[in-house]
Amino acid sequence: MKRILFFFIFIQLSLLLPAKTIIVCSSCEVKTVKNAVSLAKHGDTLLIKKGVYYENEITIDKTLTIIGEGFPIIDANSKSKLFTVIADSVIIKGLHIKNIALSYTEDLSAIRIKKQKYFVVEDNILENIFFGIYIEGCKGGIIRNNKVTAEAVEEFNSGNAIHLWHSKNIKILNNHVEGARDGIYLEFIDSTLVQGNTSTKNIRYGLHFMFSNDNEYRDNTFETNGAGVAVMFSKRILMYGNTFTKNWGTASYGLLLKEIYDAEIHNNTFQENTIGINADGSNRVNISNNNFIQNGWAVKVLGGCYENIYINNNFLNNTFDLSYRGSLNGNSFNGNHWSTYSGYDLDKDGIGDIPYRPVKLFSYIVNMTPEAIVLLRSLFVDLIDFSERVSPVFTPNNLLDERPLMRVIDN
Repeated sequence: MKRILFFFIFIQLSLLLPAKTIIVCSSCEVKTVKNAVSLAKHGDTLLIKKGVYYENEITIDKTLTIIGEGFPIIDANSKSKLFTVIADSVIIKGLHIKNIALSYTEDLSAIRIKKQKYFVVEDNILENIFFGIYIEGCKGGIIRNNKVTAEAVEEFNSGNAIHLWHSKNIKILNNHVEGARDGIYLEFIDSTLVQGNTSTKNIRYGLHFMFSNDNEYRDNTFETNGAGVAVMFSKRILMYGNTFTKNWGTASYGLLLKEIYDAEIHNNTFQENTIGINADGSNRVNISNNNFIQNGWAVKVLGGCYENIYINNNFLNNTFDLSYRGSLNGNSFNGNHWSTYSGYDLDKDGIGDIPYRPVKLFSYIVNMTPEAIVLLRSLFVDLIDFSERVSPVFTPNNLLDERPLMRVIDN
């Protein structure tokens, strides 16, 4: 009993000792980051001077602030992982981490944080990584202003730039992620904010999340990825002010909605994607004040979609504005602007006097026979679309915009 009491008093006293700064450099007393971590006490700061440090497999098991001066290079030399954090409230800032090893059995990471709270990873450069920032079972952390780049070629032997699993209340802010399998990957993630990030040239998805509820995605850019964003098996998602652009490919899209419930998708721009929004099993989703510009298909609605509302959106110069499969199922497309609408507005109230039919017969034909796309600019296509508009047979008869807007909406 006395030993336990003595140990408890010793720990409490050690916490009251003033924090110190340990300087790491080639000419300093402490020359390696790993040695500095072993010498440090809870609450200390490690100041790593500019230089190159060849290190790997550093475990941070105490509350530390690790700051790089002039972006010192921590090079794992393609041998293994680098930082594994198993303590609360760790800050890692201003480092240039590179050359994480590839593995087929372990998710080797530049920075991995396991089951901790209140971490901060910011202002770092991560280069040539397998996995970049890997968060597992954490709460209340911030990932901010990092640049993470990889050289992924194939999905099976590449990792994700920012990877979160089974965590909540995380903020992912103003990062640039490029060249990974997925730019940002979230699974079983709740109450998290993803804002101001740029995710580009990733071979699978710019953002990929599943089984993740009550999250907000705001003001991000997803450009030139295998596909922009895949949203799967999640509820109560907010997506505001994002840009989905140049996500081209035979199976590509700006945004996939797969088994999504009660979401809000507002003020986004979908421009020059194969498909702007690909909806498959989306329910009670409000899609408003978005711009769909020069996409192959602005919106594709597949099966299992109920009670979705499309309103106050601009559909501008898309090859096809809408592809639709199945019954209307309570989905509404009223009150949008369509650049191909050729109706009139005699009472000058800004609303077309005749309804607009957004699904063209040729879109239906291309869905059935993709090779037919070579006929796109032919007179034959104009004739069949006109005939279907006059007397619908193949396209949904009741799928209309009853209140098409005459002018472009200022979104």
